[in-house]
Amino acid sequence: MAEKNINQISADARRLHTKAVEAAQRENTDYAITLYCQVLEKEPGFYECRRALRVEEFKKAAASSGGFFKKMMSGAGSSPLLAKAKMALSKSPAEAMAIAEQILTTDFTNASAHRIIVDASVALEMPNTTVLALETMAKNSPKDKALLIEYANMVAETGTGSATAEKILNDLIRSSPYDQDLLQAQKNLSAHKTMNEGGYGALEGGGGSFRDVLRNKDESVSLEQANRVQKSEDVTERLIREYEERLPREPDNLKLLRSLAELYTQKTQFDKALELYDRIKKSDMGGDATLDRAIMETTVRKFDAQTKLLDPTAPDYEEQKARIAAEKVEFQMIDCQKRVEKYPTDMGIRFEMGQLYFQAGKIAEATAEFQKAQGNPHKRIAAMNYLSQCFAKRKMYDMAARKLQEAIKEKPGFDEEKKDLVYNLGCMLESMGKKEEAIEQFKIIYEMDISYRDVGAKVESFYSGQ
Repeated sequence: MAEKNINQISADARRLHTKAVEAAQRENTDYAITLYCQVLEKEPGFYECRRALRVEEFKKAAASSGGFFKKMMSGAGSSPLLAKAKMALSKSPAEAMAIAEQILTTDFTNASAHRIIVDASVALEMPNTTVLALETMAKNSPKDKALLIEYANMVAETGTGSATAEKILNDLIRSSPYDQDLLQAQKNLSAHKTMNEGGYGALEGGGGSFRDVLRNKDESVSLEQANRVQKSEDVTERLIREYEERLPREPDNLKLLRSLAELYTQKTQFDKALELYDRIKKSDMGGDATLDRAIMETTVRKFDAQTKLLDPTAPDYEEQKARIAAEKVEFQMIDCQKRVEKYPTDMGIRFEMGQLYFQAGKIAEATAEFQKAQGNPHKRIAAMNYLSQCFAKRKMYDMAARKLQEAIKEKPGFDEEKKDLVYNLGCMLESMGKKEEAIEQFKIIYEMDISYRDVGAKVESFYSGQ
């Protein structure tokens, strides 16, 4: 079902819509909502009407007790209307949307009703309506990471509504500036925005071509090449020359500076890249968390490159390699500590700090960081795994085993992370002298993956020795 504008709907629906607009202008909110719903029953694809309806519902919710930001109603999921909408969803998505709209007239924050509209609009191929529903849900739950990523990705996919998505996503990134899932969603949005600014909207509906939307053929070639994941050496060098030529004319173009820094990083010219990043850092955009991350990653790559340049046949090779490795870890620890101080509630950074302490052999400090990192739901299992290793390093095998058992209970499925937890538990039990219990853990993995580490040898040795 294609979405429609006001010129594409029926005459009856247009008359109702005019009355609804007049009611809204007179601030007769309830009547306007009723009329807008009637229009959508006739013309479910009329996007402008649905957005206007949301505005009126927002007004009503804000004026009611608890306001727009009230918590979701705990009993909303048991609503008879909601059950009816769910039943209608697969057979008649338009009917399901109409029922969901009935629910929202009295319960604007009902996430289940908005979700039905999302699913129904996807089934009906109504992208603007899908984005509107996700946008409303995101505004209702601005801290819901999974929802915001879904919303941002849908915006990037459909090419509509990037400004609001960008703002909501950036607000969450400010509180979790190193969350890779959020940063990836931000990159997707940025790519969508670039496409729009470049005139790619002309491609929708078959109008225009890839090269038609660009100002000239040379720029088209540059853009195509700049967006390849792996650029050939000659292309990278040409892009660097082009960007360097533009820089004197556009000294405040931070996007250009950053793109050039990334190209220099790719060419392993790390000092030039870091010089450009420092230039951005001193600008108004210096507080961008992704910039801090880029500087850190570039510096780490510089250390790695220095190691690769060492002569393996040199008599002091191992000494030089160890020196660079120590300098790298020291830099990472100092950098991470700064981020911990800047973002003390970001448990993802705490996890990273714990890893660095563990790598440096500072087990007590690592233990403290991993204990805090358990508060991050996305790092919890990994933090518990590391905690068990910290306990084991101090020969606290019983505590290590308990932490692994706790992690295994919380970990669904049986992926590589689960295998690692079960294997580590088996090793802990072995260290405690509990051979029978240990082999039971190895057997769990053996039944699923005989080639995992030395599980095959351990289990087969056990049976051959019986």
